[in-house]
Amino acid sequence: MITSATNIGCRRRLGPAFSCVLILFLASPAAAQEPPSSSPDVPSDPQSSPSGQDRDNAITWKSLAPNILRDQKQIYTFPLQLARGRDWIPTLGVLGVTAGLVALDPHDTPYFQRTSSFQNFNRAFSGTNMSLGTMVPPLALYVFGLARHDSYAQSTALLAGESVVDCEILAGVMKGATRRLRPSDIAPNGDYSKSWFQAGTWKSLRGAGSFPSGHTIAAFSVATIIARRYPDRRWLPFFAYGLAGLVGFSRVTNQAHFPSDVFMGAALGYTVSRFVVLRRGFLVDDDR
Repeated sequence: MITSATNIGCRRRLGPAFSCVLILFLASPAAAQEPPSSSPDVPSDPQSSPSGQDRDNAITWKSLAPNILRDQKQIYTFPLQLARGRDWIPTLGVLGVTAGLVALDPHDTPYFQRTSSFQNFNRAFSGTNMSLGTMVPPLALYVFGLARHDSYAQSTALLAGESVVDCEILAGVMKGATRRLRPSDIAPNGDYSKSWFQAGTWKSLRGAGSFPSGHTIAAFSVATIIARRYPDRRWLPFFAYGLAGLVGFSRVTNQAHFPSDVFMGAALGYTVSRFVVLRRGFLVDDDR
């Protein structure tokens, strides 16, 4: 009886999470298709640069490491772009919203510490389940691409993996630099203004601090790659970013991150994916 009850309880807790993962798994192959025959970002002169198909064929497992190194160089030399007067408006926008959310952290975070309204949600959207849910779409897309001999789907999956690695490296550096305490590390009546530079050294995969959210940055990086590579699927951005948003929200309700951590993770995941990884010419819709 005890064993049976335990199994039923486990199924009730894990059922919603596995359902979410199953939807993610099915959605990725459904979205996969060959790219349009003509792409706006393919130059008019065919001899000036390789075609879109050639660029996709150039994405291989062996090219991932060199691509990531190039991406990291571009990420950490971004201040040079600011020094040249570029990208100031979006940068100030992101920093301004983040600063506003940081100021609100002492007011919104205690609510999630006190409430029990999200217990079932937190069990379904646990950190482990959200990590799995983020990995499934690119893996499913890659397997689907292999089965269908679809190089475009395989390239999309590899680009998503590249973006996740880029983002997680960046998140790890920022976590180590800011060493922000997580909400769960602060007492309900504690001083939230003293959360910065208080966490210990890197002791686990969770990193050395809370800022930014690693789960959120990975979820938005995958969502951005898939949504931007399949622009003709108009429902896909809502689905992909909606699920990524649920990942971010779950990090707040689980007391793993502040809302400001989640927002910065989302902003970085989108920015690195679209303007670093995809800017090399792997976008289908070049409306930049």
